[in-house]
Amino acid sequence: MSRDQLLHKVRTALGRSAGQEPGPPPPVRIRIPQIERTERIAMFRRQLELLAGKTESVRSYSDAAGYVERVLAGRDAVASGSAFLVQCGITALAGVRSGFTSSADLRAACATCAVGITSADYALADTGTLVMLAGPDQARMVSLLPPVHIAILPASRLLTSLDELLSIVPDPAQVTSAMVLITGPSRTADIEQILVRGVHGPGEIYVIILEE
Repeated sequence: MSRDQLLHKVRTALGRSAGQEPGPPPPVRIRIPQIERTERIAMFRRQLELLAGKTESVRSYSDAAGYVERVLAGRDAVASGSAFLVQCGITALAGVRSGFTSSADLRAACATCAVGITSADYALADTGTLVMLAGPDQARMVSLLPPVHIAILPASRLLTSLDELLSIVPDPAQVTSAMVLITGPSRTADIEQILVRGVHGPGEIYVIILEE
């Protein structure tokens, strides 16, 4: 079939003629379902655990720090500069490094530590996704370079979906150099479709939700 014949069949199926200008695009509709916070938490945990992520819901800063300590199990970790992590007492835990004065020191720590600990700006309940807005206190490499990633966020930052996120941050480029969406541990499959975790990022991810 020639190119012209193929395009003619496509135009016919769409009810259009050659040279006809396309009509205006339909208006964008953002749908934000109203879901109670407890259900958002349950949905997020369910979706992330389906992707081999691990979750925990806690009710205090000390509970969050205790869970992190158990996951670390004596391993070295690097923490982002998030003020929320300081509130949780994460930066005071044994083996956790933070407060780097140069990007070179931070990069070296991320390359050698077993665990990276961050907060998250938002999370999406319907897909189990973390939303990270890169900035001086939230370097991307902390969540991407170490083989294990631990994220802690307050339940108030748990949104329903991408639509709700884009209603809050409609133009991410105005507020950050990069908005990273993390859905479960890193995974890839080669030409034989063999799934391998941890190739392009952490092979393990733990998310702690603090219910205020």
